[in-house]
Amino acid sequence: MGCGKSKTNDLQVKKCDKGHISVPAMRAALLIQRWYRQYVARLEVRRRCTWNIFQSIEYAGEQDQIKLYNFFTYLMEHFTPANSERNLISHIFRENDMLKDIEWERYFNYKNIEIPEDYCGPHLTFPLTVSNVTELVEAFRNKQQLHSRYVLQLLGETWRLLRLLPNINHVSTCHKEITICGDLHGHLEDLLLIFYKNGLPSMETPYVFNGDYVDRGKNSIEILLILFAFLLLYPHDVHLNRGNHEDHIVNLRYGFTKEVLGKYRLHGKKILKLLQKIFSWMPLATVIDNKILIVHGGISDTTDLNIIAKMDRHRYVSSLKPPKQRRPLPKSKATSDHDIDVEEAEAGAGDNTDGGAEQRRRVSSLTNSSPSAGLQRAMVQRRSLQTLDDELQERRRQAGLNMGSPHREPANHQSFCSDADAELTEAVEADAEEWKQIVDLLWSDPMTVDGCMPNEVRGGGCYWGPDVTEEVLNRHHMQLLIRSHECKQEGYEFCHNRRVLTIFSASNYYDEGSNRGAYIRLGPDLVPRVIQYQATRTTLDLTLRQSVGRTERSAMRALRQQLFAHKSDLTSAFQQYDPDNTGWISLKDWAVALETVLHLALPWRVLRSQLVNSAQDGMLDYHSWFRELAISNPNKDLADTNVLETLYKHHSNLETIFRIIDTDNSGLISFEEFRQTWRLLSSHLKMDISDEAIMDLAHSIDFNKDGSIDINEFMEAFRLVDNTHHDISSNQNRAPP
Repeated sequence: MGCGKSKTNDLQVKKCDKGHISVPAMRAALLIQRWYRQYVARLEVRRRCTWNIFQSIEYAGEQDQIKLYNFFTYLMEHFTPANSERNLISHIFRENDMLKDIEWERYFNYKNIEIPEDYCGPHLTFPLTVSNVTELVEAFRNKQQLHSRYVLQLLGETWRLLRLLPNINHVSTCHKEITICGDLHGHLEDLLLIFYKNGLPSMETPYVFNGDYVDRGKNSIEILLILFAFLLLYPHDVHLNRGNHEDHIVNLRYGFTKEVLGKYRLHGKKILKLLQKIFSWMPLATVIDNKILIVHGGISDTTDLNIIAKMDRHRYVSSLKPPKQRRPLPKSKATSDHDIDVEEAEAGAGDNTDGGAEQRRRVSSLTNSSPSAGLQRAMVQRRSLQTLDDELQERRRQAGLNMGSPHREPANHQSFCSDADAELTEAVEADAEEWKQIVDLLWSDPMTVDGCMPNEVRGGGCYWGPDVTEEVLNRHHMQLLIRSHECKQEGYEFCHNRRVLTIFSASNYYDEGSNRGAYIRLGPDLVPRVIQYQATRTTLDLTLRQSVGRTERSAMRALRQQLFAHKSDLTSAFQQYDPDNTGWISLKDWAVALETVLHLALPWRVLRSQLVNSAQDGMLDYHSWFRELAISNPNKDLADTNVLETLYKHHSNLETIFRIIDTDNSGLISFEEFRQTWRLLSSHLKMDISDEAIMDLAHSIDFNKDGSIDINEFMEAFRLVDNTHHDISSNQNRAPP
């Protein structure tokens, strides 16, 4: 009895003690929980700010690219062929360089390319076998390079196959899962990781790759060759959509052109030319089980799959400009080939006399002020931010279709012109509609609000809302739109009531740890299953605070370089708020001035603690602040301030022009070409840079005094240097207590 009573009493005491201790323990737990939530929330704010910095700088670069191309188009349209600036860039518009199909075999003949005995890379035999392709994958995994003979042969076979494919591929799950991958952007390690986790493409493991295979990363050509090899091996189970970076003009800026010419110096130009043709033949969309639509960028309120399915996609060699007008043939000579492009009709003439005369006649008509010349010019005018109606109105105005004739023509001539104008107007409208369809598919992004508006952030395509998604999908009896085109922190993102799914497969896109990659597995139930991954193991060992801090430092470094490159513009903006020239402005005015100059749409007040260290009572000494940015110019003695700041501010534009002017792809340009490059850039920027300053810069960078400049060495020599010490950055990024 006593023993039992003792146990009961002990149990009651324990319950009492437990109840007494639970109150402070619960309070402590709540305090820890509150602190942790605040800690994670602060990290999330920092991570989102970092993300906004990376994305804003990326989109600003794309907008600059389109503005520069529009300027080139303006030169081609408004200057004579004898104009020196026009001649510098005319070859990227010269569509008659694209050969007739019959002559491609001869131009890209790989049979006369010998493979040396000491070649240690993979060997290919055609038709390809599974062992061929797996050997190719392993070779690229081991940093080996495929010989240019095999590259040209593989690309040639790919081109022949792509020409047989429709604009929209239709795929069935048919009791098996389909894997869908987003942007890869030259990240070979991500593609190999997907293959490791999901299996190589096969009849049992079909894949859809949704564009943007190239640019930015270091292994774009390897990714293309792997995907093309699997496409040839399994043409019914591997599907490749075109992205906005499958474009030879975009490649000039973002690295793919440079990569190919660096890896294949002897035959790089032919490889790029063939890839230009291949990109234009890539399908534009994939439909799974008639319910899932897969496109690279997105849609708009005018997207029509029926129009997309019927257009001649290969005419759009670059999505940045509409194709040449199809030449109207006399009715007496009309044949089944009346849809042949001007490009195809005039191409392949080579250097023969007739071809040269035809080219001279065509160029002459471009400079003619007659209405017919205006019609020809209207077809290549690029207006990326205009609506379709504005585009058509502008083209009619330039073509003179709405203007009265200054003198009276004979009746039969008026009738002929009226019929011709009507036909050409109809052709202009049809081409403009097709072109808009392609631009929207490749460049558009979703937005959270209803409606459809021009995508002025990227400079091309549109923003579309949930109502547009609902209307377009319902009109085509679809249930889900899968797209890519935007980097997402988790590798994927649902929006528009889960009817739009963005997938992005390049992990560590901006920097190591900046984002995960992901791919989708889609079975017969059509329910998407997302698999995430991180290609670099070093980031897996970092804590959340370390990962955010590392990415944040990289973003702030890029932002400080942007600020330093715009030093003169920022100084002028600051002085508007400092009429007495005290050198001090308020932090509020500082934030407004930054956005006015850079147009990055960033939360400058939130970023203030990262960018400003010595503010006093809400005021900033902006002259000292530039020194705090810790950015230096390693070559400030090589050129005057005006030229240097222009170089830093427009570094990518300048490199793009260099690549265009380097027509022989040697990587070298002469002093005169260097001078012309700067004149072209100064014309684009509407600023005056003296020839003397330009030539002084050329002589200062010609280290071996051979009268030529190495493009890569020049661009590397004039990169801004970040002098921020790691320990300072670590202190700034220390987590709150």
